[in-house]
Amino acid sequence: MALPAYRSLFRAARLAFHGDERVYNAARNSIREGFRANASLEPANPELPGAIKHAEEVAAILRQNVVQGKKEGEIYKLRIHEATERGDNDTVKFPGGKTVKIDGKTCADR
Repeated sequence: MALPAYRSLFRAARLAFHGDERVYNAARNSIREGFRANASLEPANPELPGAIKHAEEVAAILRQNVVQGKKEGEIYKLRIHEATERGDNDTVKFPGGKTVKIDGKTCADR
């Protein structure tokens, strides 16, 4: 169960940091260190499922929510990929499940 989470983290880091070797290498080292720190956990240890779940959640965040930008002249080019989560910003969620409706204006409505 830990091996698929480990591999998923590496794949997510490769997707999120494609083209940025310095950040990608730092992410890989961090993943390795995190798994080495928990390598001594026995399969029956109650902390193991939590550690695996944490790795899976981090992989999901990397895959869906991390977008890299690069400044080109006066504008920024974003590298949005197929797994990037796209929202419409029509509602904003608050703690407790409450939502607020925004008036629906976009940047083009200035």
